Amino acid sequence: MKIVSYLRVSTRRQGSSGLGLEAQLAAINEYARQRSASIIETFTEIESGKGTDRPQLQRALHLAKVTGATLVIAKLDRLSRNAAFLLTLRDSGVRFIAADMPDANDLTVGVMALVAQQEREAISKRTREALAAARSRGMRLGNPNGASALRRAGKGNAASLQSIRTAADAHAGDLRPVVRALAADGVTSLGAIAVALNNRGILTPRKRSWHKSSVRNLLLRIGYLDRESMETNPSTTCAGLAID
Repeated sequence: MKIVSYLRVSTRRQGSSGLGLEAQLAAINEYARQRSASIIETFTEIESGKGTDRPQLQRALHLAKVTGATLVIAKLDRLSRNAAFLLTLRDSGVRFIAADMPDANDLTVGVMALVAQQEREAISKRTREALAAARSRGMRLGNPNGASALRRAGKGNAASLQSIRTAADAHAGDLRPVVRALAADGVTSLGAIAVALNNRGILTPRKRSWHKSSVRNLLLRIGYLDRESMETNPSTTCAGLAID
């Protein structure tokens, strides 16, 4: 049995809920081990759950179709609210399996997609109605003195910088298994890692393309590089990753 695996998370940290990349990868690897299956390639999508543009999903479906492989995802339940994903999966003609729900079929996915669409429309309607009611009562939405409030609270720029660092650390944690997989495939230089991440449609925490400097920062955050040794010896090699 041949498997094409597909992983998806948003740019926010999801490891705490067990739905991060590492958890998904572990579930798929365990599924493959139990069935003596071989994973021919893994595709990783990092984007908002509301997004409908899924280039990595399209690549995964295409590879599964041309190779006759089965597309395996870790958890179907966490995608049950995403109608775009479910409908794409249903209409692809590719055999798929969810590691947490191996008996799911086209009918299951179709029903889940309809429920997802209805729920999304209901949430949107409730939000619009609540905002309209608040405005009709004369309520001013938002915080016009947000910066002042932060300064009074002793926050401001420091809090903003900490928020950015926290988001970057979370993003780096989600990319750890991706970097590990690239290293296993011999992709170890900063330039090569940048190209691989860009080719997979993975963006930096600031939604930009990867360059050597941003890859270096990523490797520092996930512990593949030591800042002190890198500064004293730029040619340091750590955890199988060559620094150029």
